[in-house]
Amino acid sequence: MADFPLPAAASAADWWRSAAIYQVYPRSFADGDGDGTGDLAGVRAKLPYLAELGVDALWFTPWYLSPLADGGYDVADYRTIDPAFGTLDEAEKLIAEATGLGIRTIVDIVPNHVSDQHVWFRAALAAGPGSPERALFHFRPGRGEHGELPPGDWPSQFAGATWTQVPDGEWYLHLFTPEQPDLNWAHPAVRREHEEVLRFWFERGVAGVRIDSAALLAKDPALPDLAGRPGEPWPGEVHPYIDRDELHDIYRSWRAIADEFGAIFVGEVWLPDSERFARYLRPDELHTAFNFSFLSCPWDAARLRTSIEETLAEHAPVGAPATWVLCNHDVTRTVTRYGRQDTGFDFAAKVFGTPTDLALGTRRARAAALLTLALPGAVYVYQGEELGLPEADVPLDRIQDPMHFRSGGRDPGRDGCRVPLPWSAEPWRNPWLPQPAHWATYAADRQATDPESTLTLYRRALGLRRAARGFGTGSMEWLPAPDGVLAFARPDGLVCVVNLSEGPVPLPGHTSLLLSSAPLDDAGLLPQDTAVWLRT
Repeated sequence: MADFPLPAAASAADWWRSAAIYQVYPRSFADGDGDGTGDLAGVRAKLPYLAELGVDALWFTPWYLSPLADGGYDVADYRTIDPAFGTLDEAEKLIAEATGLGIRTIVDIVPNHVSDQHVWFRAALAAGPGSPERALFHFRPGRGEHGELPPGDWPSQFAGATWTQVPDGEWYLHLFTPEQPDLNWAHPAVRREHEEVLRFWFERGVAGVRIDSAALLAKDPALPDLAGRPGEPWPGEVHPYIDRDELHDIYRSWRAIADEFGAIFVGEVWLPDSERFARYLRPDELHTAFNFSFLSCPWDAARLRTSIEETLAEHAPVGAPATWVLCNHDVTRTVTRYGRQDTGFDFAAKVFGTPTDLALGTRRARAAALLTLALPGAVYVYQGEELGLPEADVPLDRIQDPMHFRSGGRDPGRDGCRVPLPWSAEPWRNPWLPQPAHWATYAADRQATDPESTLTLYRRALGLRRAARGFGTGSMEWLPAPDGVLAFARPDGLVCVVNLSEGPVPLPGHTSLLLSSAPLDDAGLLPQDTAVWLRT
């Protein structure tokens, strides 16, 4: 048995240590004006639904002015709401209305890059080589006799090239799409602008910020080639653009601003080195960071236990809470992923036509929901997970995600997890991505009155997590269990058991059964791919 002590029960100021946070992808959440695109009016109308669901905060993916070359992660203006979503006044009303219901707001900041339509980049193109405007980005002359070759060999976070040539012959760096030029974080104006953007949103009542691609901002000023270097994690070397030490000074300055407003950060930090990962969570840096090892872990008891243990162990030295997440706007939906032969997740493995058993995936996803909600720390729920939505098959002529196009059409892209939510059996009018006809069976209004639905399960689970003893922060102790079964105790006699074995198993002694992801069998045994919360 292993015991991982975490901070004691959270105060109001420490709400983030045990919060249940709901991710809103605004374009696909709810359509308030009927134009086929989700908007802030739609979110405001659904705030009672979110309050009844029982979440503590909402994380909004970017709602700023954007050409939407990459789903809003190509930001043209951080102080303007994209007209497709509404206005700044509506955003302020949404923040206030959610606060009135006890729901905080977290916004998304994308510091690594901006849109090629951002005023800074447009000025840089107009100003020409060697100008102060170009110093805000990474412009370089090309290689080759006439500068016709790109200046470097860095791989893209998407498929394809990372350098694009402009008409005057120079090239600029973009780790993502050409529409997302990377900023030069060695320039003081870049740091100053982002600090002002943080204050802008904190002054409007935002309680936190999610930091996109948080480990990529700082670059080696020489932009050296990667060819001939060892693979990650680069023992003994400093990577030219991943997890550089300069980042920590940036986040310390951000933390000082957040502390003025009592706000928090959650970082998107993909790192294989647990010690390096934990550095971002020191008390004067980020409050939390996403736990991607757990998200990508297969549905396997031993591997899940290892992931949980490693996550808690790497957070313990810095006193930070773990964050648990099964899915987000970049990842194949849980129901679909858990219904496949390979139940893990890897961007490189995504292909069209992967067989899926949705009934099996749904059963496992329901059990996984109770597992994550019982673990110590905070939890994130991606919109539609509470409805048990599967990944949608988006017709080829409707796909918009650049990951699909930059892979030469091999990668299905991420649109399948971004299809608009089915609030009723009646589909959206002219949705920006088509809703599958069979999604009527997942409609929120139908599930709301079904005591066995996934929505009902989430409502009960989140309600218990908020009101009952033993959830959130606190200790966790593994209990003896058969092979293929995860069993652990939380404070005040709370026990979670998840059966990933090949058959039913008996429950440990208990005084009450709080919740089960599926019914026990006729003999009172816990069936395969089922989770239960007990009080002992």
